[in-house]
Amino acid sequence: MSPLRILGYGVLGLPLAFAALPVYVHVPRLYTDTTSLDLALLGAIMLGTRLCDACIDPWLGWLADRLPRRHMLIFALPLFTIGFVALLNPPAVFAAPWLIVSLVLTYVGFSAASISYQAWGASLGACSALRTRLVAAREGFGLIGVILAAALPGFLASDLSVGTARLAWVLPPLLLLAAAVTLFGAEGAGRSPPSGESLTGSLARVLGNQPFVRLLLVFIANGIAAALPATLFLFFVADVLGASSSSGALLALYFVAGAASLPGWIWLAGYLGRVRAWALSMLLAMLSFASACLLGPGDLLPFAAICLASGLALGADLALPAAIAADLGERQGQSGACFGIWNFISKLNLALAAGLALPLLQLFGYRPDSGEGLGALIGVYALLPLAFKLLAAFMLWRWRDLLEIRS
Repeated sequence: MSPLRILGYGVLGLPLAFAALPVYVHVPRLYTDTTSLDLALLGAIMLGTRLCDACIDPWLGWLADRLPRRHMLIFALPLFTIGFVALLNPPAVFAAPWLIVSLVLTYVGFSAASISYQAWGASLGACSALRTRLVAAREGFGLIGVILAAALPGFLASDLSVGTARLAWVLPPLLLLAAAVTLFGAEGAGRSPPSGESLTGSLARVLGNQPFVRLLLVFIANGIAAALPATLFLFFVADVLGASSSSGALLALYFVAGAASLPGWIWLAGYLGRVRAWALSMLLAMLSFASACLLGPGDLLPFAAICLASGLALGADLALPAAIAADLGERQGQSGACFGIWNFISKLNLALAAGLALPLLQLFGYRPDSGEGLGALIGVYALLPLAFKLLAAFMLWRWRDLLEIRS
């Protein structure tokens, strides 16, 4: 496959990631700032909707192995766009039902689009090396989208909540352009051979694959380690560092570092193997994040250094495990089902982070913008993720020979 077609496939990753960042990072802060929802109710709604969303992913993955993936994309993208615009523009009243409905539309559209898109990339790749490059292209464009989403609210308005609301209107034209490039620029129909296998039979075959299940266990621990600070990032920057106006720049720094590191991780994966390269990135992430618990008001430069170093580790997290999953899925001839389970686990991590961390913080006395309960915030943001990252690194290293695939 030519480099131009690889890039053409990757372009759609930009608007999908552009929208994912506000949904998972900005929404908790947006709704606490602009509505009367308290943290416990907000956390419960986000947990419930994310769990429901995650539960349909295996079905969507099964469907992606039976339908033309371009057709799934064309159907899913309008739902996703409508839900996203509504989500970032909450009304003054009836905020709870508005949040529920807009999250459902956003999640269903995003899930169907993401799973079909990921499975299409797995089927386009004829070998492990090509699948790694396709995933890297998708995630590279995704990081550009995340950087835009992180930086734009501050440019669109001086108030972060207003800027986040305006961000919603950037998505429709961006998504339309990127979808046109990907749908017409990437080769291949992206459809797997028809199969009469039932949903339960397909899932049983995926979960009966020992390497894939062990990869999922590593992915779960590593994903929780990433989801906790992602959910609490804006709270930490505002209440611990006292630098809420710098949150967009700090997020942009983190993701720029991730984008810049992608080629290096791909090269290192080719030299050492993907599993060993991923393990090195985990070590870098732990070393860089360990000092976050020591920070306090005004420590903007040390936190920027942490964002830079942990961002360098991000490129491996995004590209390498998904490329291994694509290989395992294609070996079974059901990459859609594998990515349905993969996305289910990813969303479960995010749901647990929002649905458990926010009520836990409230229980231990944390109140946004009040200076109360900062010890709890620091512990959940900076220390708990290290424990999960260490567990992920241990499992990955223990199973390194099983998970390393070269073909």
